[in-house]
Amino acid sequence: MTATTGTPDAPREMITMAGQGHVAATAVLGVGAQVHESAYVDGGAQIGDGSRVWHFAHVMGGAVIGARCSLGQNVVVMNTVRIGDNAKIQNNVSLYDGVELEADVFCGPSMVFTNVYNPRSAVSRKNEYRKTLVQRGASIGANATIICGVTIGRYAFIGAGAVINRDVVDYALMAGVPARRIGWMSEAGFRLESLGPSPDDVTRERLRCPGTSALYERAGEVVTPITLTARNPL
Repeated sequence: MTATTGTPDAPREMITMAGQGHVAATAVLGVGAQVHESAYVDGGAQIGDGSRVWHFAHVMGGAVIGARCSLGQNVVVMNTVRIGDNAKIQNNVSLYDGVELEADVFCGPSMVFTNVYNPRSAVSRKNEYRKTLVQRGASIGANATIICGVTIGRYAFIGAGAVINRDVVDYALMAGVPARRIGWMSEAGFRLESLGPSPDDVTRERLRCPGTSALYERAGEVVTPITLTARNPL
């Protein structure tokens, strides 16, 4: 179905107005938001400015998607899901009730969220959904599995195929089954290099992003970006 839209440069197969195609009349599409004609957006769903929903995706009523997000082919977003601005959800990802993604989160192709820890087909556990929070800037690789009830910290990086069964701290690089921390990642997505002890405190480690030269400092399991001053040189 071809929609009459308010976005002149939108491809003909993209819908930009509620009430057309499979977009319910009571759905909310922000300015410049586009939904492929094969996708479904239920009444009460909210899709932010400039976001795109691609082939065969399904956004259920009550879901809230921020601005400038991209939902790939076959993505499913359940009713209570919240997605922050500029999130990228690749093909074949299901976001179940209880999942929340903050801004700038990346979910790789076919990665898996869960929301019940001990499912049985014959036992209803809809009142036992566990919340999963993915904080700002985190990336989850293709085919990774996130066991429900965990928090993935800011700018953490989950390797492809990893299984996360516990909380992940900010900037951590995780890999394996079950996943363990094998390093630290910068906000730009590069593995941080060690520069040795901090000049201000030998109990802290100075780290550098090889891609941007941004500097970080580690104290135990806590990594923070730092700003150099004349008193605090490299």
